[in-house]
Amino acid sequence: MSPAPVTVVGIGADGWPGLAPTSREALRAAEVIIGGPRQLDLLPPECPGERIAWPSPLRPAVPGLLAAHAGRRVCVLASGDPLFYGIGSTLADVLGADRLHVLPHPSSVSYACARLGWSLHDTDVISLVGRPLAALAAAAHDGRRLLVLGAGAKTPAEVAGLLCRLGYGQSRMTVLEQLGGDRERRLDGTADTWPHPPGDPLNVIAVTCHRDPDALRVHLTPGLPDDAFEHDGQLTKRHVRAATLAALAPAPGELLWDVGGGSGSIGIEWMRAHRSCRAVAVERDAVRSERITRNADALGVPGLRVVTGRAPEALVGLPTPDAVFIGGGLTSSGLLDACWNGLRAGGRLVANTVTLESEALLTEWYRRHGGDLTRLAVAHAVPVGGFTGWRQAMPVTQWSVVKP
Repeated sequence: MSPAPVTVVGIGADGWPGLAPTSREALRAAEVIIGGPRQLDLLPPECPGERIAWPSPLRPAVPGLLAAHAGRRVCVLASGDPLFYGIGSTLADVLGADRLHVLPHPSSVSYACARLGWSLHDTDVISLVGRPLAALAAAAHDGRRLLVLGAGAKTPAEVAGLLCRLGYGQSRMTVLEQLGGDRERRLDGTADTWPHPPGDPLNVIAVTCHRDPDALRVHLTPGLPDDAFEHDGQLTKRHVRAATLAALAPAPGELLWDVGGGSGSIGIEWMRAHRSCRAVAVERDAVRSERITRNADALGVPGLRVVTGRAPEALVGLPTPDAVFIGGGLTSSGLLDACWNGLRAGGRLVANTVTLESEALLTEWYRRHGGDLTRLAVAHAVPVGGFTGWRQAMPVTQWSVVKP
């Protein structure tokens, strides 16, 4: 017989009175109730089961804790909807969905949209619970509505500060605390003049984004302005970058190796293509590695992994990529071989160069493996005396190929 299912009960700030009859009955019948201290404190004495608070860190403890109580009726408490940024997703990964019986409660996001009159399907949600503040940066676009799940009492002020640094100081902010409970409270203001001290740690921050007139416009398509990146000249320039991302063809959930990261622009724009895209930037220079991290934070993809080391040695042990970009070091012994061998079947490899020596190498690989060999040339209009002429940038040779 398969083990008994684990019941996951969503609970809100309204506590026991807000639970549906089925959720109450599950908690009364439970022999073991696992949850956060705040959630456990919401239960009345009529729930006699043994109460166990989650240890920290939580995820590594889940298998052992559940195994220790195998054969008993176990209930897990979760905030709101357990499968919306909640413990339910972790339990489904660990136990399997068929071992769960989920009894959801309205999420804080549903409550927030109800209070504000916002359409839930047209509102972007960002959780900062256990996630870096920089993750918010990718969602800031003029006119968009955001709901930010706060990580504590200081989160509203931190969000206001970040919005100001991004050039969104005029954005309207509403903090909704203890949604659905008897201590629910609303605070309003703008990011640049946020007047409120830290309040309740259980909060959702609603943001209506307004970009300052002189702020840099950071768009969604590949080819961000070069000024969007801090760099020392080691930067794949805007038009070539757009062509490179098109050849790399990011898709949700895929992993990129950005070899010779420079300023990190390729890996960063790869991750901005979809929130589930992942990237590893490999850069031998420690100063540039730190710069990549700063750029990733500023552009809203703090999950970019930066490996400081010389390729191909630094590639050893990295997870198998879906795509590889080589932006420097092509003539390093064994680099192309290591990237090719590390790439999964069906994956894409794109390499750019401006030198004749590297171009000869790419030509040889093109002869052996096919793909597309392209010369990219960009010229910019510049003043010539009282007239205007063209200034040619160095042409870039690009090889792109799909590994059979």
